[in-house]
Amino acid sequence: MVELNAEHIFNGVLAFMWLEFLWEAYIGSRQRKIYKTQTTVPKELTGILDEETFTKARLYALDRSSFGSIQGLFSQVLSTGLLFAAGYKIFWDLAGDSLVSLDYSGYEILQSLLFSLYLSLFSTVISTPFTVYSTFVIEERHGFNKQTAGFFVKDQIKKFIIGQLIQAPILAGIIKIVYWGGDHFYLYLWLFAMFMMLFLMTVYPDFIAPLFDKYTPLPEGDLKTGIEELAASVEFPLYKLYVVEGSKRSSHSNAYFYGFYKFKRIVLFDTLLEISERKKIKESIGEEWKESDEDEKSAKAGCNKDEILAVLGHELGHWKLNHILKNLILAQVQIFLMFLLFAFLSKSKPLYVAFGFTDSQPVLIGLMIVLQYILAPYSAVVNFLMTVLSRKFEFQADTFAAELGRADALKTALIKLNNDNLSFPIFDWLYSAWNHSHPPLLERIEALNKYK
Repeated sequence: MVELNAEHIFNGVLAFMWLEFLWEAYIGSRQRKIYKTQTTVPKELTGILDEETFTKARLYALDRSSFGSIQGLFSQVLSTGLLFAAGYKIFWDLAGDSLVSLDYSGYEILQSLLFSLYLSLFSTVISTPFTVYSTFVIEERHGFNKQTAGFFVKDQIKKFIIGQLIQAPILAGIIKIVYWGGDHFYLYLWLFAMFMMLFLMTVYPDFIAPLFDKYTPLPEGDLKTGIEELAASVEFPLYKLYVVEGSKRSSHSNAYFYGFYKFKRIVLFDTLLEISERKKIKESIGEEWKESDEDEKSAKAGCNKDEILAVLGHELGHWKLNHILKNLILAQVQIFLMFLLFAFLSKSKPLYVAFGFTDSQPVLIGLMIVLQYILAPYSAVVNFLMTVLSRKFEFQADTFAAELGRADALKTALIKLNNDNLSFPIFDWLYSAWNHSHPPLLERIEALNKYK
């Protein structure tokens, strides 16, 4: 075992925290400069963005970036303060004191669960003002927020409770495995993590996601027939088609698919559809279409049938080219390496001392220290490499859709989605390379222009 020095560990963690923050702040400032100086539509965007939409997108991006920089600075200062104050130890002792008052002291699993609950409550209280401002000021100002205050409060409470219910048995399982697994507990931890990942991927869409949003089967019609024919043409085992009522939260658009083997589902956000399709869905479930559902912005938004099929052609490309499987395998390799390093460091007393634990070495604390702090430099490099790989996969999926004869429809869909979501299309190269897992709009259109 390599002997570590607690002071060196603390200083190294603190130094990298600020180095990473300053790097993010630097590239963020480069991008904000573009938001401030690019006030007219460049010639390469002619026919893609009109002056009004360009200005709206620029101001939206500037608002979000400026707010993000303030939130990031607050988070960084708070994290630094908690590090100096031995924040993990404070919450751990608070959990221990609570158990003593209940005559349950000495149970590490119970103390770990209570520690996690207190830490989550603290994090929620601290982050809620920022979430409220982002939702009801920034998103509202730019026409995206659709949530009422009551809906928001209930949604946040529901998310917290369900998150804790999911997290608690997983944490208990991890701690139990570490003590039960002996010298090779990292292998059992990895198998447990893999099982839980696959289990949640299976259970979440059918049993948890519907607790937050309404999922409606796509009604019979040209769109459903077109999607079924598209899926059959690439041998995608489509099981069900759903539309999720995302418009109750936001007017942002999306689409995705999930499921294993022959039970795959495709989900479309209702904000992705044109008004005529949204009305049809309401009618299919016996709901009345309200005039408030058709505001000026939503009436102009959404994609037509060919554009939706092109977007799904892109998503099916990810499936056909095994991008999802490749990402899953890479994720499992990363998880295994993280648990292996945790096993190597888990008995190192200086690691715990650096965070205020001089007389105990709780499993959960050690795991959090290793994953959040010790592995931070490694994670930063891996995340960048995964971003590079993701961009490559996105180009490949675009190519797949284009080879299905849907290049033109995909281009118009990307332009519509860019405009509907007020996505600013001009980026600093360094900021984009570090942050964008999806290539910017202009790069995707340039690649699609090869297919006439």
